[in-house]
Amino acid sequence: MTTIAFIGSGKIGGTVARLAVAAGYDVVLSNSRGPETLAGLVAELGPKARAATAAQAAAAGDLVVVSIPLRAYRDVPVEPLAGKPVLDTNNYYSGRDGHFPELDDGSATSSELLQRHLPASKVVKVFNNIAFTHLLHLARPSGAPDRSALPIAGDDTSAKAEVAAFLDAIGYDTVDVGTLAESWRVEPGTPVYGNPYGDDKENFWESSGVPAGTTKIGAAVAAAER
Repeated sequence: MTTIAFIGSGKIGGTVARLAVAAGYDVVLSNSRGPETLAGLVAELGPKARAATAAQAAAAGDLVVVSIPLRAYRDVPVEPLAGKPVLDTNNYYSGRDGHFPELDDGSATSSELLQRHLPASKVVKVFNNIAFTHLLHLARPSGAPDRSALPIAGDDTSAKAEVAAFLDAIGYDTVDVGTLAESWRVEPGTPVYGNPYGDDKENFWESSGVPAGTTKIGAAVAAAER
């Protein structure tokens, strides 16, 4: 069985871990504070979950989810991730991350920065455009009429296929946005960022969300402008 590892196990990482365990995957969790701080989440997830250091998680995972603030992307282990699909959930928020000139002027995307840091890995942008509350509650079985979709972007076709299969297993269809250079179409401020799944603007984070299928997500991606 494929093992899903996490570098960063906060709101998005923890939610993806919950969905992965529910779908039958083994998960290995890590964060910047040490494995002992993840005891509560591991206990909640049960015997299919364990905690490790970031380097140990990177080595253990077949698919590895990176879900940390963008400012820390250079801390992601390089060698243990060689050859592996790396699922990048990160977004650039200059108020939190500081300023990156290449992101400010649009000459690169945040996922391209991670790919440059991990030259032997296969970075796929995913999970960055949906609130963790909606991600948890909108998962549906394959073929369900109210199934939602998530956009992905990446430069490696086989890695995107692996990620799409994982998304299908945890309850989501996929809309392929294109390359990492095109991943700006799903970044903060674009039509597909958050809004398609939001049913209550005043209580956005508390709501369960509304389904947004491939047609709705595809149209939102296509409407993105720079």
